[in-house]
Amino acid sequence: MHRHFKIYKPYGFLSQFITNQKPQKKNKLLGELFDFPEGTMAIGRLDKDSEGLLLLTTNGKLSTKITAGNSEKEYYVQLDGIISEEEIEKLSKGVEISIHGKKYQTLPCKISKLEIVPDFPERAKRIRDARHGPTSWISITLIEGKFRQVKKMTAAVGFPTLRLIRVRIGKEYLDNMNAGEVIERERFDLESGV
Repeated sequence: MHRHFKIYKPYGFLSQFITNQKPQKKNKLLGELFDFPEGTMAIGRLDKDSEGLLLLTTNGKLSTKITAGNSEKEYYVQLDGIISEEEIEKLSKGVEISIHGKKYQTLPCKISKLEIVPDFPERAKRIRDARHGPTSWISITLIEGKFRQVKKMTAAVGFPTLRLIRVRIGKEYLDNMNAGEVIERERFDLESGV
């Protein structure tokens, strides 16, 4: 019987359970958050400095199906500076970024400015404060997920990402989970009904 989990991956954790690398200092891994069964794997990943919704499963076929599918992934992104509608329009149409040294044109995506600052748990490493200038928040929804794509996209229009939190995969939402919280699920509520 396979098991499935949704977690709020905290800042500073790698989206994996075992590392073959010999880090200079100890990396935090997902296994520190919960007593997961053997064979648990992350479906997709979030960078070490990104946070939010991560789905885990012991079912490799399910992981491949979700990763290869067209599930929307929504992120709330805190930007350095106040982004304008013009830059939001550019992002929504797709921008050129670099993936492993090659130019890549991102697919069109849904983007909107968040007028109310989202209420997330405080991050383990503090974000700079208002003395360093204003910030703004956007919601960005993608169906692709290239290496550090969102951060590269916002930088391409002149607004570096300060904080990135995935809030949705398909119909699975982060809701009001706390950083490090783990919820076991019977199944995932995604477009494909898996």
